[in-house]
Amino acid sequence: MSEMITAELVDLDLSAETKEAAARLLAERMVALGRVTDLDGFLADVAAREAQMPTGLDGGIGIPHCRSTHVTEPTLAFGRAAQGIDFGAPDGPADLIFLIAAPAGADEDHLTILSSLARQLMDAEFTAALRAAGDAGAAAALIRGEAPVSETAGPDGEAAGPDGQAAGPDGEAAGPDGSDEAPQPAAGAAEVFKIVAVTSCPTGIAHTYMAAESLENAGREAGVELVVETQGSAGFTRLEPAVIAAADAVIFAHDVPVRDKDRFSGKPTVDVGVKAGISRPAELIAEVRGKAARGEVSAGAATPVEAAGAEGDGYGTKLRKWLMSGVSYMVPFVAAGGLLIALGFAIGGYEINEAKSVVDHFIWTEAASWAALFFQVGGLAFGFLVPVLAGYIAYGMADRPGLVPGFVGGAVAVTINAGFLGGLVAGLIAGATVMAIQKVRIPAVLRGIMPVVVIPLISSAVVGFLMFLVVGEPIASLQRALTDWLQSLDGSNAVILGVILGLMMCFDLGGPLNKVAYAFAVGGLGANATDGNLKVMAAVMAAGMVPPLAMALATTVRGKLFTKTERENGKAAWVLGASFITEGAIPFAAADPLRVIPASMAGGAVTGALSMGFGATLQAPHGGIFVVPLIGQPLLYLVAVVAGTCVSAGLVIVLKGMRKTAAPEVAAPAATEAAPVAVKETVSV
Repeated sequence: MSEMITAELVDLDLSAETKEAAARLLAERMVALGRVTDLDGFLADVAAREAQMPTGLDGGIGIPHCRSTHVTEPTLAFGRAAQGIDFGAPDGPADLIFLIAAPAGADEDHLTILSSLARQLMDAEFTAALRAAGDAGAAAALIRGEAPVSETAGPDGEAAGPDGQAAGPDGEAAGPDGSDEAPQPAAGAAEVFKIVAVTSCPTGIAHTYMAAESLENAGREAGVELVVETQGSAGFTRLEPAVIAAADAVIFAHDVPVRDKDRFSGKPTVDVGVKAGISRPAELIAEVRGKAARGEVSAGAATPVEAAGAEGDGYGTKLRKWLMSGVSYMVPFVAAGGLLIALGFAIGGYEINEAKSVVDHFIWTEAASWAALFFQVGGLAFGFLVPVLAGYIAYGMADRPGLVPGFVGGAVAVTINAGFLGGLVAGLIAGATVMAIQKVRIPAVLRGIMPVVVIPLISSAVVGFLMFLVVGEPIASLQRALTDWLQSLDGSNAVILGVILGLMMCFDLGGPLNKVAYAFAVGGLGANATDGNLKVMAAVMAAGMVPPLAMALATTVRGKLFTKTERENGKAAWVLGASFITEGAIPFAAADPLRVIPASMAGGAVTGALSMGFGATLQAPHGGIFVVPLIGQPLLYLVAVVAGTCVSAGLVIVLKGMRKTAAPEVAAPAATEAAPVAVKETVSV
């Protein structure tokens, strides 16, 4: 294994104006050394990671990074940009840029090296030494840890410490009085305040460890004992239970759900994004100490859904997240079960739903037996749809304690034929019940049995009572009425429903509204699906295919209107759209939402209306063009998809073309050497 960074991977005069250009220049060095096999593919992965969260940090640091299949071994490239490059940091441009490339299957040793670098970036001596490095070899050695920070000459011949003072003889920053001693707690001081923290980020490479280092440094300065559990790619070692038990407070700095979060329940807690752990650790420590002083403790572990939201979210936002939690866990069951059912129908015909159980009758050489097997397994998988939906809505609201009453409520909804709507209501009731129980103050001696015995017992009884005897039957009646209405749709009514579904599928490109329309469609599938249900499913899938296909077509027809990265994404969008992965259009919408989203909605509305008008049906809940043989009226269905794709692509081209032509008109009055800048500012939205 070669060294992670060498002089060839260092550019001390990085001449780039944008973060994309900087990443490309550094990535080209990786390609030249054989560390990256596909430049554009790797840069697309970097851009996708950047879209999740800006990688700029306070102190003039940019750390674009990703894990990619185009990387052969963990590699780091470093660039120093005198003019500064905007990486989205609150305090301004970055002059130290680190491009971190990790293979999809990077080994633990090298990821540990990358995590060590991330921690070093929180050391002002280290960054000052990099700014003062005179040649690429010295900078590479410094990053590898082979050259002591104190040996890298600063402007006055010595490396500056964190406060601008010269480093002491041992390389440490001098104390405030000029000595080499760090401040020590006063003798006889009160017992040290103890904090445990967890840090994590989407890739688990950089921000995870930088937040940990920042919190630890701030803890030392504040005179508290702070221990961090880093849940990153370099490994996950749980804090000792005794350490957690002895802690006075907890800090979560994360952008992905904290693993086993219930270990920390019952303590004062601050829950923020990982960048807050990097940029304002002292504030977080002060905040959690304040909560401890006021006696504010968490009744239970914060839920994964709530943890991802912004502080101060209203009930409408929380409700959306709770429902999305249930739908996201439900979709794999829908896809697996629905496709198996559809495959059974395709092989054995629609009478396969009357076949005997394969336990009693199965002939290995008979196609009908295999069709019956697929159908029956798919039916079982599909049968989990409503319980899983309800269970994970409750999980989104109340975490693990919500699972039992949620699944119980979902099962009751299936029993009384309350269907998809029943599952939604059951999940919300279960989550609300558990949340109410968790607010009750109980003796500490009983807390251990609450999540295992008391909460599941009481909440399941309450949910069962309400679903069986109070709200279940009205919901079941509403579900039957909705099914009858879908069955009766014909002509203009069906077309209007198709327009509405198409607009919903394309409004947020895989977001909450898209998932609501999709869940509405799959809720009517199964062995007993009506013709109206199958039409809805067909319209939803057809409309969902349009946005990525339209972007792919637009980049092919008028590539000059799109960036090189967008043109590369357009190639992938052909496959994503054909596979019914609406999210394939997100990179385009993120770059130009005011043009891409309205165009996508227009095409989706056209496709949904045509699909319903043609009477196309679909038994499978997923698959795109790969399940065309299972579609009723397949040729007309494809006509609907193509028509919507052309409408969206045409609108995108027109709208982007208007932007390009309008830009020079705005810039024309300034007929000076600054005109190109004016054009550039007008073009960007």
